[in-house]
Amino acid sequence: MRRMPFHMRLMSIALLALAGCSPKKVPVEEISGRVDLDDTAAAPIVVSEADWNSWRGPSGNGIAADQEVPIRWSDTENVIWKAKVPGRGHASPTVVGDQVFLASADERAETQFVVALDRSNGQQRWQTQVNQGGFAREVHAKGTQANSTLACDGEHVFAAFLHHDAIHVTAISIDGEIAWQTTVGAFNSKFGYAPSPLIYKTSVIIAADNRGGGYIAALDRSTGEPIWRKRRGAVSTYSSPIVGHVDGKDQLLITGGDAVTSYDPATGEENWSVPGTSEATCGTVVWDANHVYASGGYPDSHTLCIRVDGDATEVWSNRTKLYEPSMLVSDGFLYAVNDQGIGVCWDAETGDQMWKKRLGGNFSSALVLAGDKLFATADDGTCTVFAADSSDYIELAKNPLGTDAYATPTICGGRIYFRVGQGDGPQRQEMLYCIGEPHEN
Repeated sequence: MRRMPFHMRLMSIALLALAGCSPKKVPVEEISGRVDLDDTAAAPIVVSEADWNSWRGPSGNGIAADQEVPIRWSDTENVIWKAKVPGRGHASPTVVGDQVFLASADERAETQFVVALDRSNGQQRWQTQVNQGGFAREVHAKGTQANSTLACDGEHVFAAFLHHDAIHVTAISIDGEIAWQTTVGAFNSKFGYAPSPLIYKTSVIIAADNRGGGYIAALDRSTGEPIWRKRRGAVSTYSSPIVGHVDGKDQLLITGGDAVTSYDPATGEENWSVPGTSEATCGTVVWDANHVYASGGYPDSHTLCIRVDGDATEVWSNRTKLYEPSMLVSDGFLYAVNDQGIGVCWDAETGDQMWKKRLGGNFSSALVLAGDKLFATADDGTCTVFAADSSDYIELAKNPLGTDAYATPTICGGRIYFRVGQGDGPQRQEMLYCIGEPHEN
């Protein structure tokens, strides 16, 4: 038998290796249905103005309206309480009623769980394990096995985790009892899972873009049963979905896969899709009455404004990149601090740059606005407070806390909740700080 030439044998081996390493495509089955927009009595949302019940807050825009909180703090100054947090995670604190909820994971034991702390003193109320084993092996160096912020409707906490190559959602009562668990779909991990669950009317919405075949889905909040599920591209991207009221109607907005896309949150049907940002994005879309703003990512650098007025059209764009952090729009201006710590303010309507300033450090977390002040937390735990002022960058304070911080702070009820790490290696301990003005006796 004639032997294959050596160079061809090498090529064959390489092709076989590539075939074996290529991402496994597992496209989900689409499901059609409609969220019941009227039956809110069956699945009420019981949260107050003093709560912060999901990623980027109850309005989904990172704005803590009319909140007065300290602008200076330290490990001891203006600390109402601090508490140890078991495990590790980048999920932001979810604050509802008299409890603070956190998603976390023990990477050695391969357990994923939800922790509830007393809002008044930080004491642990309960800890409920929701998953065991099957941790993703390919996780970004900055990531964890608990990146997704919890959503709470006042009666249940909704947690989304990746394990055993699939996205699993769990509903837990505010007393720590599991109400239901379901598998939304397969997930082929490149760098882990990050999108946060989103409450909309009687549903909870889950996004799961991945290289095996992405999807976005709505589940019944009461039962976990799927209402609708739509396919997205086979691309690893990490942005959370959000519902914004744009062009006079609710629109489910998400970026990633080289496009900014709007869906009807009731049915999952696509409203529009505009090319832009990048293949991989992490930030969450922001919006105003008639515009949507997005930025990314990898490999491209792109920030854009889309006018939504019947049709969707790009109005302006630039080469600024915000890969991980999310922007914030307020009073006609768009604010951002990018991954390399450069702050910028644009006129939201025209894209004209109002100012640009290096804050220092690297950033992953999203901007938060409280009153007329913006809070930007660097990866080293330093939070810079600056004025929401389009005329110039006005720094008000810099506050170091912990040794690392990747979770976005939560601001509600006149207090700030910071999830930070202290120490390195095996000695590292996650902490939750409650910052506020101490009450005088």
